[in-house]
Amino acid sequence: MMLANVVFTTELLQTAMIPRYSTPDMTTLWAPQAKTRLWLQVELAVTHAQEALGLVPAGTHNALQQALANVFTCDEAATVLLERADAIELETRHDIIAFLTAVGEVVTANGSDAHRHLHLGMTSSDLIDTALSLQLQQSGALIVAALTDAREAVYQRALEFKNTPCIGRSHGIHGEPITFGLKLLTWVDELDRGLERLKSALEECRVGQISGAMGTYATNDPAIETAVCHSLGLKPSPTSTQVISRDIHAQFTWALASLGASLEKFSVELRHLQRTEVLEVEEGFAKGQKGSSAMPHKRNPISGENLTGLARLLRSYVTPALENVALWHERDISHSSVERVTLPDACQLAHYSLKRFTTLVANLQIFPENMARNLTLYGGVIFSQRVLLALIEAGSTREAAYTLVQRNAHLAWNRPSGDFKANLLKDSDVTHLLSPDALEACFNVAPYLAHVDTMFARFSSLKGA
Repeated sequence: MMLANVVFTTELLQTAMIPRYSTPDMTTLWAPQAKTRLWLQVELAVTHAQEALGLVPAGTHNALQQALANVFTCDEAATVLLERADAIELETRHDIIAFLTAVGEVVTANGSDAHRHLHLGMTSSDLIDTALSLQLQQSGALIVAALTDAREAVYQRALEFKNTPCIGRSHGIHGEPITFGLKLLTWVDELDRGLERLKSALEECRVGQISGAMGTYATNDPAIETAVCHSLGLKPSPTSTQVISRDIHAQFTWALASLGASLEKFSVELRHLQRTEVLEVEEGFAKGQKGSSAMPHKRNPISGENLTGLARLLRSYVTPALENVALWHERDISHSSVERVTLPDACQLAHYSLKRFTTLVANLQIFPENMARNLTLYGGVIFSQRVLLALIEAGSTREAAYTLVQRNAHLAWNRPSGDFKANLLKDSDVTHLLSPDALEACFNVAPYLAHVDTMFARFSSLKGA
């Protein structure tokens, strides 16, 4: 057979992400059998609406339901239908025609000819896009639930370490003290925004169409579309052409990619904090777990690294999703091949990533003693601003005070025995303005914790946490 005559039908293959990064629930939603049932659900909803308007004989919908009952309830029956449709597609080179032909054979085998009323006045995208909207709603519900769980896991750890001091960093360099709980609280806030973006994108995707070729309703009254969408829990697309506009799907893909970017941000932070010389946190390390085939001592941040990599994949789907927006005229199918890969993959990756992140956070080991150790490096150079302000209050100009503080801080920086506080106590330019007790008061972490409770309370008030 010449290559030009080969049709690669892959409906029986799992087109979503590889099993390593899949979740059972999401895999089920994107399995070919699930898509087949959604297609049948849409077709039967149209027939039901047409029957209610007297456009097809009474009893048609019931006859189809009875003839196809096994396909809805039995994976084996759905697989047989899929295999037959794939075989037919080798000749027709059109998946919807092959599907409808295979369905017709099943209905006929069950003693009915009701299949002749299927797909009346419909175009392929009426079926495909409406079923896809259902698939995205189902997938989105799983992702929303997983995101809600992740948010709660982070919030509980934020409460647990609300008043645990740790060093804040800018440019990767020690800045001033914060608390680990405050660090996590900013993550909760970001996850809340991600949840709102996702819900908004899902609402935009909650549209169906039964508008026919070119979207003119020439062969099906708009009332049929309204009835079908209502029965499926969708809204009629306000202005479909022959397809639902792909900016809607691009927005959904972007919402998932944005969520992945947040998970990557959190994961990168945890990876930095797990570095041996920092070791303020550490991923849970299970009994029997191994870190390296060569170095038995290793305990690596593998979940954080995994989430970082998967976020890159999620981002990679945004560009093709945006490129899908520009179709020729009222419709082409350049978007179809893209979406067969990107949408199941993106949903799988987002769901898997959220679940893995939730486990990571729940099992994260926190080391307050190491946080305290890092706060005192080089004799407390992180309290330089408090010394600066004390000198100004004691009568120094800001410029002179800054020079004094910087001079003593840099003498301590990156020296094994460096001691900022000791340097200050030996500097007569400092001690003639500040007594030892006044200097000691500058090296107190308490002021940095003074408003933590207020910040948490304000967050709870604004977010209802």
